[in-house]
Amino acid sequence: MNNQDNLKRKSAEKAVEFVKSGMVLGFGTGSTFNHVLHVLAEKLNSGELKNIIGVSSSKKTERLAIELLIPTDTLANNPKLDLTIDGADEVDKKLNLIKGGGAAHLHEKVIAQVSEKYVIIVDESKVSNSLGEKWAVPVEVIKMALTVEKEYLQLLGAEVKQRLNDNGSVLNTDEGNYILDANFGVIENPKKLARKLEKRAGIVEHGLFVKMANFVVVAKEDGVEVLER
Repeated sequence: MNNQDNLKRKSAEKAVEFVKSGMVLGFGTGSTFNHVLHVLAEKLNSGELKNIIGVSSSKKTERLAIELLIPTDTLANNPKLDLTIDGADEVDKKLNLIKGGGAAHLHEKVIAQVSEKYVIIVDESKVSNSLGEKWAVPVEVIKMALTVEKEYLQLLGAEVKQRLNDNGSVLNTDEGNYILDANFGVIENPKKLARKLEKRAGIVEHGLFVKMANFVVVAKEDGVEVLER
């Protein structure tokens, strides 16, 4: 395990301390969150945790949870979640987030909004003074609106690229939409930008998670810090 994976593992272990037996959990998506699934599987196998059910935010997460023998179910059957744990691509000092590096931010935001508590895990490299310092904002758009929403994002001052798969093919989300990565640079007012994006019919969802995280677990070289909003 390299140093970054070690930090991810430490943040996952700390976040799982929020989990209690009998909880219905929201499962995030991405390499950092995958460590949470491994920690949960270990605790279920040892009997430290029991009767956990997870609602996954992506097909990738669902497959890994099943592989690790973690019980899963649908949001339709579990419309209220006790706790969601997820990663983030960038976190600012006010605990606002940019998410969507795994192209699952639509589903991630849906489960976050119905969760009693929302816990984010990151390593210290993901923390910045202001959103946009390190990461573009992923914007999920319907296929029909690809060109017009790209032009709209450019009018707002962003450099925009359509998300591709590693093999160069166009990326489709689990809902069959496209992703535009909009680099605005430093975002002075994330809430204001979020409202502008939400007014566009062709934009399904954006990766700005403003005032949503209750806790952010930050793994550092010298230990793990838990930040609370």
